[in-house]
Amino acid sequence: MPFIEAVTTIDFPHRVAQQEVKQKARTMFTAGFPSAERLIDTFDNTGIKTRNFCQPLDYYSIPTNFEDRNKEYIRCALEFASTAVRGCLAQTNTGKEQITDLIVVSTTGLATPGIDALLINALNLNPHANRMPLWGLGCAGGVSGMAKASMIANANPDAIVLLLTIELCSLTLIRNDYSKSNFIGSSLFSDGIAACLIKGDHHHPGTAENPHPGKVDHHPANGDPADPGRLRFAGSSSKLYYDSLDMMGWEFRDAGFKVVFSRDIPAFISTHINGDIRIFLAGFGLILADLKYFIFHPGGKKVLDAYTGSLELKDDFLEKSRETMAEYGNMSSATVLYVLKKFIEGGLKKGYGLMLAMGPGFSSEMVLLNYA
Repeated sequence: MPFIEAVTTIDFPHRVAQQEVKQKARTMFTAGFPSAERLIDTFDNTGIKTRNFCQPLDYYSIPTNFEDRNKEYIRCALEFASTAVRGCLAQTNTGKEQITDLIVVSTTGLATPGIDALLINALNLNPHANRMPLWGLGCAGGVSGMAKASMIANANPDAIVLLLTIELCSLTLIRNDYSKSNFIGSSLFSDGIAACLIKGDHHHPGTAENPHPGKVDHHPANGDPADPGRLRFAGSSSKLYYDSLDMMGWEFRDAGFKVVFSRDIPAFISTHINGDIRIFLAGFGLILADLKYFIFHPGGKKVLDAYTGSLELKDDFLEKSRETMAEYGNMSSATVLYVLKKFIEGGLKKGYGLMLAMGPGFSSEMVLLNYA
């Protein structure tokens, strides 16, 4: 089966404490949103300590239109994704010309030609690489991208698939949108870019080094170089729930992307996720107790609590998801790759692990991994 060789993530230069963001939001929202002061403690209840932003905090209080913000999306996406790709390739001894497939996941900006085409030009990647831009999957996009990368590499054992998740959520903030959803969104969302290299069975793990200390955080997914284990794909599942289209997404307005998410999401997860996971695992002859690690997208504190209450597992099996949320905020599709990196950092246990994320639709995406 295909395997994950490396995960590379970006720490943006503007890491901001949640309390500082809270004060900025109080200033920005109070004049036009009477409920702002009553809801301001929402920032304290997210479990977030710091946020990852592509712009200085003062940028978000400057009047901008959608065109301005989208230009920044393209500029920042290309700049920081290029850094992530260079690091990932260098640290795995993979040549630019060896990339057979390029998957770019994003839901927070628009570009045609896409960021995939811009990256191939900027970095002189293989011009014959098969390109798969994935747009509109929101928080579920990282896991969906993993599943599609696995399918490609499974069909072609010679494949070297570069998966990129690029989410600059902060640039979707509409400054003069005084709705509750925009206010709550301002307490949660931040920016993240992650790169992952997936290879087919005809390849072997490369060596790891870090030529960019402090800029790119890379971890080889085969753990200890002396350990021949690989983090392999075992299977995947995608589910779209009927009659739930209004639970999460965007409304497209002249001013930009207006965030939509329902207060019922945690309850929806509590109702469905236990049964969905059990049915998925049963297809592989597994049960929940067989899983060694849970790589879950941390949509927010209430979402994580819904997972915990529904699955009823011992210990804090979502510890690394909570840590990622605390350190970075919700980076949409990129977040789950930051969580994956934490597991790799800590040393993977031999056995099965589950990646999971929920997204617009309303939908769920799952990938079963096996470190063996």
